[in-house]
Amino acid sequence: MTSGALKDLRMRPLRDLRVSVIDRCNFRCTYCMPAEVFGPGYAFLPPSALLSFDEMTRLVRLFVSLGVEKVRITGGEPLLRHGLESWIADISGISGLSDIALTTNGVLLAKKARALKEAGLRRVNVSLDSLDPQTFGRMNGRGVSPDIVLRGIEAAREAGLDVKVNMVVKRGENDQDILPMARYFKSLGVTLRFIEYMDVGNTNGWRLDHVVPSREILERIRVEMPLEPVRPNYFGEVAKRYRYVDGTAEIGFISSVTQAFCSTCTRARLSADGKLYTCLFAADGFDLRALLRDGADDTDVLEAIRAIWQGRSDHYSEIRLKATDFRGTGTAGKADGPVGQKKKVEMSYIGG
Repeated sequence: MTSGALKDLRMRPLRDLRVSVIDRCNFRCTYCMPAEVFGPGYAFLPPSALLSFDEMTRLVRLFVSLGVEKVRITGGEPLLRHGLESWIADISGISGLSDIALTTNGVLLAKKARALKEAGLRRVNVSLDSLDPQTFGRMNGRGVSPDIVLRGIEAAREAGLDVKVNMVVKRGENDQDILPMARYFKSLGVTLRFIEYMDVGNTNGWRLDHVVPSREILERIRVEMPLEPVRPNYFGEVAKRYRYVDGTAEIGFISSVTQAFCSTCTRARLSADGKLYTCLFAADGFDLRALLRDGADDTDVLEAIRAIWQGRSDHYSEIRLKATDFRGTGTAGKADGPVGQKKKVEMSYIGG
């Protein structure tokens, strides 16, 4: 196996692998797993369909041999997967893998933060959409209090994990909480990232007029708390970063709707049942689990991954942006044409 920069048709290298370890979640967030769709009778993957930890370790090792440097563990809610800490310890020993991170809703983080750190996890992104109990309970679909998530964030910091907080902003739902969230995490010195409400999947009722553009969020914050831009740390960094002028903390913006970043996307996504997706907005994945369970050797699997990435031309956000009319400053208009009708994989299935 040889290492090196594997590039797609748009000359984007393969550098990041997002691994979904489970398709289940203990939240029913309205923008990801709405309760009216993912109800008590919803057919989640049976355990036998999930990749085993050994299968995931094998795939991570192969992806690293092709140039992947960072792995992000996602779900569903990844902390629901029993034995996750042991698997993190296994992959942390893979030569060439420089970073392991995890995205979580934070509910189980207080119990698991120290074990995750000891296993080799370096960073954690915690989803928190409001500090207001009523708003947050409504958005997470389970009535869970933000205090539980805040305790998880505190435990992660105490364990020595680098922590970022992700806030999905939806107009008319939680945009009134932008400044309270900014003030709170600025006071803690924790990076807060604002994520534009995206049309991932087909079940979240996405409408363009629910999007609060990043530029609007930025202007709201900088009126009260002066900001200055920060240069990207690396090629393909998703968030546009700013720091408070007083040096207390950073904020970031993930602006897939209004400022597409397809041209520098270096991310591949592996679903919990072993399908490889080359775009967050893809309709179909490539079944790597079938290769593994049919007895393919490493050479065969590597060739399959190479062929998939080298044939990649995805740029959905750019297509959507061209088809979108943004009227005025910070007011979203409409998305026209086939982009709004495209069938897409659900975010809960591939972890965002």
